[in-house]
Amino acid sequence: MTTPPPALPPNSTPGTSSMTTATLTAPASDPAPPRSARNWTTPALVVLLVGTAVLYLWDLTASGWGNSYYAAATQAGAESWTAWLFGGLDAGGVITVDKPPAALWVSGLFARIFGFSSWTVLAPQTIEGVLAVWLLYATVKRTSGAVAGLMAGTALALTPVAVLMFRFNLPDALLVLLMVAGAYCTVRALEKASGWWLALAGVAIGFAFLAKMGQAFLVLPAFTAAYLLAAPTSLPKRFLHLLGAGLAVTVSAGWFIALVELWPAESRPYIGGSSTDSLWELAIGYNGLGRIFGGRGGGGGGVVAGGGNAPLGFGGATGVDRLFGASMGGEISWLLPAALIGVVAGLWFTRRRPRTDRTRAALVLWGLWVLGNGIVFSFMSGITHPYYTVAVAPGVAALVAIAGREMWRGRNHLPVRVALALMVAAAGFWGFVLLQRFEEWLPALRWTVVALTVPVATAIVMGARRMAAMALITAVLATAAFGVATAATPHGGSIPMSGPALYSGESNTASGPMDRTPDEVVDLLRDTTGTWAAATVSAQGAATLALASGKAVIGIGGWSGGDPAPTLAEFRQYVADGRIGYFVSGGMGGGGPRGGNDEIGEWVAANYEALTIGGSTVYRLS
Repeated sequence: MTTPPPALPPNSTPGTSSMTTATLTAPASDPAPPRSARNWTTPALVVLLVGTAVLYLWDLTASGWGNSYYAAATQAGAESWTAWLFGGLDAGGVITVDKPPAALWVSGLFARIFGFSSWTVLAPQTIEGVLAVWLLYATVKRTSGAVAGLMAGTALALTPVAVLMFRFNLPDALLVLLMVAGAYCTVRALEKASGWWLALAGVAIGFAFLAKMGQAFLVLPAFTAAYLLAAPTSLPKRFLHLLGAGLAVTVSAGWFIALVELWPAESRPYIGGSSTDSLWELAIGYNGLGRIFGGRGGGGGGVVAGGGNAPLGFGGATGVDRLFGASMGGEISWLLPAALIGVVAGLWFTRRRPRTDRTRAALVLWGLWVLGNGIVFSFMSGITHPYYTVAVAPGVAALVAIAGREMWRGRNHLPVRVALALMVAAAGFWGFVLLQRFEEWLPALRWTVVALTVPVATAIVMGARRMAAMALITAVLATAAFGVATAATPHGGSIPMSGPALYSGESNTASGPMDRTPDEVVDLLRDTTGTWAAATVSAQGAATLALASGKAVIGIGGWSGGDPAPTLAEFRQYVADGRIGYFVSGGMGGGGPRGGNDEIGEWVAANYEALTIGGSTVYRLS
C-alpha cells in the first residue's frame, strides 16, 4: 500500500515527540494521489460495492415479506396512486402507516415497475444500502483520501445493524442514505464555502424527514457546527448560508405536510398514528416528543414502551451505557470504542491546524453525528428499538477511518502510535466482550480476535512499519463475522435484531403467528370483488390478510388498533354499499371482535352471524 510520508509536528524530528507537543500537520496543499494509488483504489471501490451488493442481496427473499406492515403498504401503493402518495396501508384508502411515506414511494414504484413480490419489497433497501456505502466513501475521500474512504465504506457495509436494515423493509435504510447524502453535500460546501451545496444538504435532510420524521434532524447540529467552524469565508456569510440551508430543510420537509393539510380529508387516507388526522401532529407527538419522553401518543394511543426497564426489543434500560448494552451493543457498538478514542485523539493532534482544516472539520462533523444520535438513543424513554442505531453507523465508520488514517500518517510519533494502538485494542477487546454474549456461536472466533489484537497493538506501539493491513483486519474481524451471520439469517416481524440464527429469537423469524393465515380464509377473501376483501382490527392483522390474499383489507384502528379510522358511521356506510366482504375477528384466530375500536366489533357481532373458518371467526358482511 502506498502511503504518504508521515507528518511531523513543528520543530521536531522523528522519535522525539511527546503527548504535549505531537500534532498531525496538514500538507500545504492537497496534491493528486500518485498514479499507482489511483490505479488500485478504483478497482478496490468496485470490489467494495460489488461485495456489499452480494452480501445484501444474497438469499434476500428468505425473509419473506420482512415487515408485513410496510410490505402491505407497498402492495397498496403498487395498486393505488392515492395510497402510494400518502403511504396508505390499504389500496382503498382508509388509513396510512404511522410514518411519512418517502420509503414507500421508492418501494411502491419498484413494485409497480417489476411486479409486487418479496424481492421487490426488500430490494429497494439493498440498493439504498449500496448507495449509502458509496456516498460515505465519497464523503470521507474528500477530506481524508481514498484509503480512508474505502475503510469507512467497508466498516459501514459490515456493521451488523446496517446489514440488517439494508436487507429489510423499514424506513431506516432510506433515512441513512439521505443523511449520508447530507453529509456529502456539507463536506462539498466546506471546500469553497458554497451556499448551494449547503442548501442541497438541507434538501437531503428535508426528504429524510419524510422518511422517518424528526430522527433526520439529529445530524443537523453536526452539519451546522462543522460549517461554522471551517467554511473558508467570513462569519456573517457562514450564518447566511446556514439560514439558506435551514430554509431548504423547511421547504423540502414542509411541502408534503402542507399537501396533507390542504388535501380534502375525505379523499385521502386517515393519517395513522395521529389523533387529529394531522401529519404535523404525528411528527410532534407520536413520532416526536412521544418517542423521546414516552407517555401516550397517537391515535388512541397505547402506552409508549421504553425507558428504564424496557425489554431488549425496546432498547433495554436507559443510560450512558445503553449503546453498549445487551439490546443495542450487538447492533452498533463493535467499533464505537475505537471511534470515540479516535475522535478525541484526532481532535487533540489536529488542534494546531488552521481553522479551515478539512480533516478536523470532518472529525467535528462525524463526532457530533455520533454524539447527537448516541445521546438521544441512550436516554429516550419512548418507543425505542435496537435497529434505530443504524443511524449511528455512518458516523462510527467515518471516525474510525479518518482518525485511523491520520494517525497512521503520523506514526513516527510515540503518542500518535499509542493512540492508534488503543483504537485497535479497543476494537479487538470489545469485539471479544460482545462475542462472549453469544458464547455458543463460533467460540474460537473471539479467541482469534484476542490472539490478533495483542501482538498487533503491541507492534504498532513499537513502531512496526507494515501493520496497516493487520490493524484493519484485527479491528473489523468481529463485526464483519457478526454482520455476515446477520445476512445469513432470515428476519421478520416488527422488531428485527442482528445476529446469527442461533440467537435470533421470535423477532427475527421470517413469519410470526399473525403470518399463518388459514388457507380457507385466504380462499374466501380471494373470491371477493368489493373495494376491500375484509376488515379486521389492527393493521398487523390486516397486512397479513392482504399479503396472503392479494386483496385490500382494512386495518381498523391502524397499527395499535386505537386510531379513529374508520369511524363506525364510515364502516356502516362501506358495508351498506357492499364494499367490504368479511370481518375477520381479532386479527387472526380470535374468539370474537376485539381491539381498540370496540364499536365496530360490537356492531358486527350484533348484526351478523359468526362463522368459524379455518379456526378463525369470520363474519360475512356482503
